[in-house]
Amino acid sequence: MGESVEDIKKHVRVYIGVFVALLVLTGVTIGVSYIDMGHGVNIAVAIVIAAIKASLVAAYFMHLISEKKLIYYTLILAAIFFVGLMFLPVGHSLDEIRI
Repeated sequence: MGESVEDIKKHVRVYIGVFVALLVLTGVTIGVSYIDMGHGVNIAVAIVIAAIKASLVAAYFMHLISEKKLIYYTLILAAIFFVGLMFLPVGHSLDEIRI
C-alpha cells in the first residue's frame, strides 16, 4: 500500500520541476509586463502565460494528469460554455452598434 522510496523521489522531482516552471513563468510574466507591445497584445500574452501556469497547477498539483477521459470531456465542455458566456457581452455590444 505504501510507495517505494524511488516512487516518492520521482514524484518529488516532478513537483520541484513544476515549481521551477511556475517560477520561471512568473518571471516571464513580470518581464513581459515591462515590454510595451500594445495594450491588447500585453493582455493576450499575460492570459496565455496564466493559462499555462493554471494548466500546470491543475495537471500536477491537483493530480488531473492521471484522471480518466471523462474528466477531460467535462473540463472541455465547461471551457466551451465559459468562452460562450464571455462572448455574450460582445454580441450585445455589436447589436448596439448595429453591425
